[in-house]
Amino acid sequence: MTVPKNSVLVLDSAEPEALAEFYAGLLGARTRRGTDPDFIEVAGNDGVRVAVRRDHGYAPPSWPRPDDSQQAHLHILVAEDDMDEAEREAVSLGARPVETRDNSGPRDVRTYADPAGHSFSLVAREGRSAM
Repeated sequence: MTVPKNSVLVLDSAEPEALAEFYAGLLGARTRRGTDPDFIEVAGNDGVRVAVRRDHGYAPPSWPRPDDSQQAHLHILVAEDDMDEAEREAVSLGARPVETRDNSGPRDVRTYADPAGHSFSLVAREGRSAM
C-alpha cells in the first residue's frame, strides 16, 4: 500500500513575506502561515502549492550565467491566448524578464526572475484554459 503524500516546492528567500505575496498574486492564490514564522505556504484553489522559507544567508542564483545552477525552475501553465496578459501581470507584480535565447515571433515559453532571483517560466497551453 502506498502512503498518501503531498508535495510542496520550497523557495529560499531573505524576505519570505514579499516573495510569498508575489507568488500569491501571480498564481491567484492565498498565503498561509503555520507555527514557523519563517515558513509561508502559497496555496491555490486547484491545489498548486509553493512555499517560501527565510534563509538569512540567501544569495540569489546567477542563472542564466553558466557559473551557477538555477537551483529551481517553476513552469506556470497559461492558456495560449492569455500569454500576453499573463506576462503583463507577472511584470506588474515585480518579475524581471530573462532572455535566454533569440526568439522572434510568438513565444510559447517566457522566462523571468522573481523578486528574489528565482527563475520561472510562463508556458503556453493550447486553448483558453490552462487546466
